[in-house]
Amino acid sequence: MSKWCRYHWAMWVAVVVLIGLMLFSIATGTVSLSLMQVLGALKLVDVPVSEMIGKIVTDLRVPRTLLAVLTGAGLAMVGALLQTTTRNDLADPFLFGLSSGASAGAVLVITRFGDRLGPLTLPVSAFVGGICSAIAVILLFHFKKQRGAEHLVLCGLAISFLFGALTSYLIFSGDQRAASSVLFWSLGGLGLANWGNLPFALFSLVLLSVFVLLRWRSLDGVLAGEQTAVSLGINVSRLRMEIFLCCALATSFLVALTGVIGFVGLMVPHVCRHFSGVKHLRLLPLCGIWGAVLLCGGDIVSRTILAPQELPIGIITAGIGGLFIITLLTKSGS
Repeated sequence: MSKWCRYHWAMWVAVVVLIGLMLFSIATGTVSLSLMQVLGALKLVDVPVSEMIGKIVTDLRVPRTLLAVLTGAGLAMVGALLQTTTRNDLADPFLFGLSSGASAGAVLVITRFGDRLGPLTLPVSAFVGGICSAIAVILLFHFKKQRGAEHLVLCGLAISFLFGALTSYLIFSGDQRAASSVLFWSLGGLGLANWGNLPFALFSLVLLSVFVLLRWRSLDGVLAGEQTAVSLGINVSRLRMEIFLCCALATSFLVALTGVIGFVGLMVPHVCRHFSGVKHLRLLPLCGIWGAVLLCGGDIVSRTILAPQELPIGIITAGIGGLFIITLLTKSGS
């Protein structure tokens, strides 16, 4: 099978699987629904459903499912872009302190201030924390004499550890009654999903897509190496900052709504490159669709494995990510 055929096969399989998972996710919950009830509530078939079922589907489960899809797609695309700019196959939002900064912002308001801004308090504080961590990484990188990809990784790790330490301090020195809220948010969840905040997640995905459409030639040029990219007229340092700023903004919006969900941006690009190759106009769309599949499926598992209790989705993705890395190490060692 040619690479082009493999790519289309992987894309269409992902689309079919995603549609199935979305319908199953909407039907799954404390109140189990049939497929016909879901389709009837969505006005896709002429099946009468009660007002309560209609509200459950349209007001609760559809926004949650859409948030899972948008977040999974966004995190996977961010991971692919960060792996390109750093030439590091283990790069993802956590490596650069983006998620740890957002986590620190959320924990700060949970343990210290409460909901003084109403329902937007937690998302806004998480977003501000993510942006602050991104600015800290950029400033640290800017003041270095050497500005290679490996130095950007080191700056990100340093800021990540600092914000991680700050988060731990806030947890242990703050209101212990909020510990359960902090734990659930720091491990990720989709409970904040509603029609009002979905546009923020959609904006992240649109931002990443537009950036790739505008800069895909430069992104492909970087794959040939920094010296080759410079000889092609690419300002590698500026491109690296553009990628990082775009990823920082997109990640901050997503983490502000879902909490810290790890390993999606690390795993999905690895898998997708086997089908799409490394060219970004193929790689990024495939990463987006398979990232959506992964997080939508993970959300279903998180709601059913300990039903009626909901398990933080970050535990699911971390478990899958750990097994994925072990598999990579096993293959590389054979």
